[in-house]
Amino acid sequence: MDPTTDNAGPAGGPGGARASLEALRAEIAKAVVGQDAAVTGLVVALLCRGHVLLEGVPGVAKTLLVRALAAGLRLETKRVQFTPDLMPSDVTGSLVYDARTAEFAFQPGPVFTHLLLADEINRTPPKTQSSLLEAMEERQVTVDGTPRPLPEPFLVAATQNPVEYEGTYPLPEAQLDRFLLKLTVPLPSRQDEIDVLTRHAAGFDPRDLHAAGLRPVASAADIEAARSAVARTTVSSEITAYVVDICRATRESPSLNLGVSPRGATALLSTARAWAWLTGRDYVTPDDVKALALPTLRHRVQLRPEAEMEGVTTDSVINAILAHVPVPR
Repeated sequence: MDPTTDNAGPAGGPGGARASLEALRAEIAKAVVGQDAAVTGLVVALLCRGHVLLEGVPGVAKTLLVRALAAGLRLETKRVQFTPDLMPSDVTGSLVYDARTAEFAFQPGPVFTHLLLADEINRTPPKTQSSLLEAMEERQVTVDGTPRPLPEPFLVAATQNPVEYEGTYPLPEAQLDRFLLKLTVPLPSRQDEIDVLTRHAAGFDPRDLHAAGLRPVASAADIEAARSAVARTTVSSEITAYVVDICRATRESPSLNLGVSPRGATALLSTARAWAWLTGRDYVTPDDVKALALPTLRHRVQLRPEAEMEGVTTDSVINAILAHVPVPR
């Protein structure tokens, strides 16, 4: 994924919004080296009103990536470290007795923010994980029967470690399906790792992004203007059928127990649309669909145990499907 820049248009309009989001990607690159695909995925999620699951081994800058995104946006951000003893009310908030008024008042939790970093989300039990479901899907929190809307825009960026399973609680399929994208954050290449060490030797402090030169370059207005432009991006009937054919092929794959649901098909169409707009076009192509198929679908399918034992991965299954489903001309 490598969008080009289109700076045409007045500030706050579609062209100005695209320029602001390009500047946001450049700001994040001041702190995070070699993770362009993950950065672009976060921007796509913002455009699609979606949420992101970041998966990678410890030390590949997952948390730094989200903090850098927050530093480049004029938005409020909060962080929750998920632990086994975290309670649902620690995320959503709760009713607190006010001795001065002799009444219970609602005390908002950290979920009431624009950008929520859910760090190591798979370290908390399902009861607490499920407290995010309503927030992610309905963009509201219900406490004591009263629904309370969340700010807009609202994005959950959750991180998890794919190799350390002791003391973790795998996310259930229902919650995984609430994430628009699952982005893998790989180990850097040799040159990228040299660049990381060079920056640290020059005094870069990941705990002080302001000193690293990061500044807010995009606002909620830019995001809203971009979303409106994405909604006007043309999707032909052939592209719609192509997305459906890809998703239906996952349901028929002999390697999969669980294929992509219609919600997943809708997600793939949305992310391909956002990607097309980011690249400067007002229509979606098959290449846009292919570019977003892996991050949009990899967490919505489930391998059969025998396929997993043979070393098959969800990515390899999806890539095989993309190679065999006829591409519209």
